[in-house]
Amino acid sequence: MNVYTNFLSKKDFKTLESIVMSDIMPWYFNNGISKLKKTTNRKNKDDFQFTFTFMKDGQQCCYQDMMNLLNPIFSKLKFKKINRIKANLIPRKNKIIESGMHTDQKNGTTGILYMNTCNGYTLFKNGEKVKSERNKYVEFNSALKHTGSSCTDQQRRVVINFNYE
Repeated sequence: MNVYTNFLSKKDFKTLESIVMSDIMPWYFNNGISKLKKTTNRKNKDDFQFTFTFMKDGQQCCYQDMMNLLNPIFSKLKFKKINRIKANLIPRKNKIIESGMHTDQKNGTTGILYMNTCNGYTLFKNGEKVKSERNKYVEFNSALKHTGSSCTDQQRRVVINFNYE
């Protein structure tokens, strides 16, 4: 696992942040956070998030202008193929709620770019915990189970997930 603080330059992060954290970002409601919870915990009213899919199954899902926001990230990653890029927004909850241990893909690398600082985190099956801190990037083997969490100290916790080979 590799953790990078100040992953992007201030200018590049500010450009990305100005869209992703703004009121013009097109967020879509998801009834459930992880696939596990979607099938086992539908009665939990706190089990939802908003997402924006940049890429799925290797296919671009958004306008080129949105993809161009990610170019500074692409220039820092070592990949042969990108499988999925998805932004997640979990609204503030009354208590920290973990979404459930899962993997995003069977093989390859998963990366998470934290868009804001809050008391949310990513917890890994091996016990390691990465705090949500603005402009931090964590990269790990996709086989490593992990869970995200909500936050209680900000209006939302926002990350962008990258899955690549």
